[in-house]
Amino acid sequence: MFDDIRPYRNDEVTAVIQKLINEPALQASIAGIKLPLTYKIFPSLAKLIVKVYFKSRLRKFKCIDDIQKEVAKYLYHLIDTSCSHFSYNGISKIDPNKPSLFISNHRDIVMDVALVNLALYQSGITTVEAAVGDNLLNQPWVSDLMRLNKSFIVKRSEKTKRAMLTASKQLSSYIHYTLSENQQNIWIAQREGRAKDGIDKTNSALISMLLLNKGKETSISDYLTQLNIIPVAISYEFDPCDQDKAKELAAKEATGEYQKSENEDFDSITRGLVGKKGHVHIEFCDPILGDFEDSKAIAQAIDEKIIANYKLYDSNQKAYELLKNTEIEPSDNPLYNRLQQLTNEQKKWLLTMYANPVLAKETLNT
Repeated sequence: MFDDIRPYRNDEVTAVIQKLINEPALQASIAGIKLPLTYKIFPSLAKLIVKVYFKSRLRKFKCIDDIQKEVAKYLYHLIDTSCSHFSYNGISKIDPNKPSLFISNHRDIVMDVALVNLALYQSGITTVEAAVGDNLLNQPWVSDLMRLNKSFIVKRSEKTKRAMLTASKQLSSYIHYTLSENQQNIWIAQREGRAKDGIDKTNSALISMLLLNKGKETSISDYLTQLNIIPVAISYEFDPCDQDKAKELAAKEATGEYQKSENEDFDSITRGLVGKKGHVHIEFCDPILGDFEDSKAIAQAIDEKIIANYKLYDSNQKAYELLKNTEIEPSDNPLYNRLQQLTNEQKKWLLTMYANPVLAKETLNT
């Protein structure tokens, strides 16, 4: 029923890894990053080197837990090199004996859920199965890699309304089944696509999808108790992709559209992983419980918790101040350096994405 979207199981790990080791496209992708000169001159040799390396490194993985432990090691290294400080709070609000549906704001394609997972891992709580859109899985080997690391597929590219509804019902059923039967935590972003403008707003359609599996005899209040939704506020001092986002937003404002380059998502993932982020904080909020009128009311409740628990940094406050000035003067603030080589329109958008969390808090408190 869920075989086309679920993560891989332990008994599938060995076969999938062997398939990845022999995947020429994956070999080429890694060789292009790690051995660019060799790959340019001797592509076959570079791919062979990658294949041999894969064999020596990947053959030790026999189950999903082995892979998760290796990912955790890589995450520790990433945090040491790309974050000046990483913190989290609110773990006590999570009942380790009751599966949770974590819904977070969405700023980075990979790091959002990776950092949530690391906080849970360090706290002795089961890591999540993570939702990933099929728009990011442009090649089968990418899908295999994600599903090996406890990701499940969200079908966003269906062509008809009927197909989209079928996919939504399947996804809703899968999430409820995984929480209730598999006793497994789940993570999903509050909206499709990153909040490039810094406005963290839950798409009520996401909540409507979750409610598709609610029977008529079950109240919204009872179903929310079953889902155990825990909002998560993820706050980055600096966004490694901020200039790219600003350019995209400025282009959309000027022309009404923006055309992604062929490898743009992959480049964004890479930059988000290794780029400097400054301080990063994760706040786990109180669960969303009680009686609500509809999906919009639930979405609003999630938004209020995420906004209230979002950690503001000097980068946010400085951007808010700079937006009030028509001229941006040189400053020793790191935010100023990120404005270099941008047009005035692009500068405005970069400042806006950092300033919007300040505005959101002000609005929430009025």
